[in-house]
Amino acid sequence: GAAPARVTARPVGQRNPIASLVWMTLCLAAAFAVDRSNFKTCEQSSFCKRQRSVKPGSSPYRALLESLQLSQDSMKLQLINEVNKVPLLLELVGLQGNMTRIKINELSPLRPRYEVPDVLVRDPPTTWLAVTGRDENSVELSLGDSGHKLILTGKPFRMDLLQGRELVLSVNPQEVSDGPDRAEEELGSWEETFKTHTDSKPNGPTSVGLDFSLPGEGLGGDPYRLYNLDVFQYELYNLMALYGSVPLLLAHNTQRTLGIFWLNAAETWVDISSNTAGKTLFGKMLDYMHGGGETPQTDVRWMSESGIIDVFLLLGPAPSDVFRQYTALTGTQALPPLFAMAYHQSRWNYNDEEDVAAVDEGFDTHDIPCDVIWLDIEHTDGKRYFTWDTNKFPQPRNMLGRLAAKRRKMVSIVDPHIKVDSGYQVHNEIRSRGFYVKTKDGSDYEGWCWPGSAGYPDFTNPEMRTWWASMFSYDQYEASMENLYIWNDMNEPSVFNGPEVTMYKDALHQGGWEHRDVHNLYGLYVQMATAQGLEQRSGGLERPFVLSRAFFAGSQRYGAVWTGDNAAEWDHMKISIPMCLSLALVGISFCGADVGGFFKSPDAELLVRWYQVGAYQPFYRAHAHLDTVRREPWLFGEENKALIRAAIRQRYALLPYWYTTFYHSYRSGQPVMRPLWVEYPDDVTTFSIDDQFLIGNALLVHPVTEQGAQGVQIYLPGKGEVWYDVHSHQKHHIPAYQRGGSIVPRKERVRRSSDCMYHDPYTLYVALSPQGTAEGDLFIDDGHTYNFESKAQYLHRHFSFASSVPFSRSADSKGIFESPAWIERVVILGAGKPAAVFLRQPGMAETRLDFQHEPETSVLTLRKPGVNIGANWSISLR
Repeated sequence: GAAPARVTARPVGQRNPIASLVWMTLCLAAAFAVDRSNFKTCEQSSFCKRQRSVKPGSSPYRALLESLQLSQDSMKLQLINEVNKVPLLLELVGLQGNMTRIKINELSPLRPRYEVPDVLVRDPPTTWLAVTGRDENSVELSLGDSGHKLILTGKPFRMDLLQGRELVLSVNPQEVSDGPDRAEEELGSWEETFKTHTDSKPNGPTSVGLDFSLPGEGLGGDPYRLYNLDVFQYELYNLMALYGSVPLLLAHNTQRTLGIFWLNAAETWVDISSNTAGKTLFGKMLDYMHGGGETPQTDVRWMSESGIIDVFLLLGPAPSDVFRQYTALTGTQALPPLFAMAYHQSRWNYNDEEDVAAVDEGFDTHDIPCDVIWLDIEHTDGKRYFTWDTNKFPQPRNMLGRLAAKRRKMVSIVDPHIKVDSGYQVHNEIRSRGFYVKTKDGSDYEGWCWPGSAGYPDFTNPEMRTWWASMFSYDQYEASMENLYIWNDMNEPSVFNGPEVTMYKDALHQGGWEHRDVHNLYGLYVQMATAQGLEQRSGGLERPFVLSRAFFAGSQRYGAVWTGDNAAEWDHMKISIPMCLSLALVGISFCGADVGGFFKSPDAELLVRWYQVGAYQPFYRAHAHLDTVRREPWLFGEENKALIRAAIRQRYALLPYWYTTFYHSYRSGQPVMRPLWVEYPDDVTTFSIDDQFLIGNALLVHPVTEQGAQGVQIYLPGKGEVWYDVHSHQKHHIPAYQRGGSIVPRKERVRRSSDCMYHDPYTLYVALSPQGTAEGDLFIDDGHTYNFESKAQYLHRHFSFASSVPFSRSADSKGIFESPAWIERVVILGAGKPAAVFLRQPGMAETRLDFQHEPETSVLTLRKPGVNIGANWSISLR
């Protein structure tokens, strides 16, 4: 059975109690010196305070069952607020893949309400609905072939979702919508002041809310806030808003996993409370279904300042099903170019071209791989993006050319605030085209950011995004080359002198929509337009790389995100794991944290440990604040340099596995980095583990995140499974294990960059299960273009080991691609010693292979099979 495994000396800490409801919406952890007074609490947000004041059981809404209209795939009926008589329209749509969509809007709105565009990748395909029963106060619906039934109650309005006799969740046991014309208005309904900033509300109170109840215990306390903000020196373990938000809640227990996706881009609060269910109608139903006794329940209230209610119920039932359902709606993680998964070296700021050259040379001198060097805001001419400081970077094309000759890349920063300067062509063009966000009075909105006074392009405008994309063409972005990629920072948007360090909510976007309606979309649109620009500059051939700080549902389609301005502290390193795990669960797999911490200067122990943590996170970049001491990997003495070099080399050796795992994420929506419960959904011990994780389904990692630790206690899950230490207890190693039954491809020759490794041979690590079997795969393409999609130019190989015969075959016959790479070793973990080993290939004579067997570790190494990576072959152990 599964049991803890102790690595070296002592265990570290105890795990938290198991929670059967796992809250995974990302408002991120939130500041070691943050001024909380700059940011609203729910009590200071008039709509949140108003919505939270509604007491359970006081819903004024009634469903007019006589208005029900049923089509093949949807049901519509009217709701009425019996206090203010405002009629609403409910639409329920059955979706393929075990999903249901609920939309609620005003029947006759005084003005249109905002409905979020561009997040869903398509109109979700529908399935059938049927009325299977009704009485004077309820209607029963069957939801397609899923086996789910929905009971809609008229007064008070509520919906209960069942599978068989099991109550899955209840919708609206309390309230629905604020509405723009309530009978009684409260302070803050038509104007709201926070500190020195006043928000005019020409449309009055427009908030919406909806309640859900779920069986099981969840997290309670203050509400989570989803409102993308630049929070200086953010705190940990705080429910404040931060840079990005994905309005998805996941609930998991041993019976099922489900999700609630709330498609709304306005400021949103999510209130979660747990109680014993027997006191509510939902609880009474639970108790009845479970045969008496008091069943715990979790109540979730979603509250948004404007827009409509548009919510998707993702009904699983397995974790992999929920990931597939959510990414079918919002898209899967884009397949990054290979270099983007390698190591990145950044700093605010590398001073000039000579500094860049010295850092580049330093990696070669110290024999440390590196793929990318980054330039922060100081590389520009006075914070004018798309330009270069002609004193510090007089020949940027030559600088980029020198990096290209080393087969390395560069990333430069392009932020979405534009310096107001009549001598700056970018500003002049945006202003002349009318592309800036406007004030409520119709003039160009200006705020304060890095350049001083700045305008903010309206990225919700498709024409603006098209123009922005065109600015990345080689003839527009001066000196740019094929190996220059982009970083979008400050795109919440950050406005230093704005309310809560962002834009006024009554600023106006295209179509007359207020900023309050679209706020959480802004960063998504910036990254989208930038990625499109990088695609277009290559004629649609090359895959882009764009890092963004702000994000929303769907951001995974456009690149990577990171956890923002962290600090060189042990707790900040430790929390990077659950932060990236949370992102991965809501579709955004390409996540990392600033290695070493952005603020403050790490000591050598923390820096080494952080390099080891980062080596096993999807995005691997060192970055540091302007005021910190230099911390390139070779500046901390020979021993520490060797440890950092070893960590980075481990990352490079595993790039074939990372790339293949990202390919699976792109194809199926499964997270690259995942918590243990995703693979072991019935093992309650895994539910609260957030300091160890899996990469794909084959590698388990428990980084060392405690200062002075001599060891960690690791939980190795899986009844009857076996795990293999991938490092064989090296000093200061990263505790990492390969799952028995898996095959992991590696490249083990040391090169200066991933591009230099491209044709290098592979080593296959075959970790045998207790039954003596294993399987795995490998995806190969050119590593940087869309030809794998447009021309089916790829190899997808499947490896397996059964009955003492490892073999390779095609996993996808549609792909055709030639690679000179070959297999130089097969390392079999958990193997006995054979008498002889033979290689077989179709149409060729059997050949004998050299091998080495280590009896004390049961490791069998087969030397130089010499077969091409795309060939079919088998090996016989006799």
